[in-house]
Amino acid sequence: MSDEQKLQEAASTAVRAQALIENELLAEAFKELEDNYTGAWRASTIDDVNGREKLFLAINIVGKVRDHLTTILTNGKLAQAELKELAQTAERRKRFGIL
Repeated sequence: MSDEQKLQEAASTAVRAQALIENELLAEAFKELEDNYTGAWRASTIDDVNGREKLFLAINIVGKVRDHLTTILTNGKLAQAELKELAQTAERRKRFGIL
């Protein structure tokens, strides 16, 4: 796969990631999961160490999924900017007869 194809794929994936990030249902699901996990964590008994550890991990995983989507979006925006720069460079070379 060429570098340009990889950039195109990253830009395309970013569009899908942005749609997910902006999706109200998904944002609500993340918020509800975090709230439920945090509530259960706070309500756990002092001797339920394993339960608290699992809830702590669950809370962090929800955040990691959100962060992963944000990273995909950021990388895609950078890829789109790089593709734009490649296109402008190719156009300049074509205009000035540099092949």
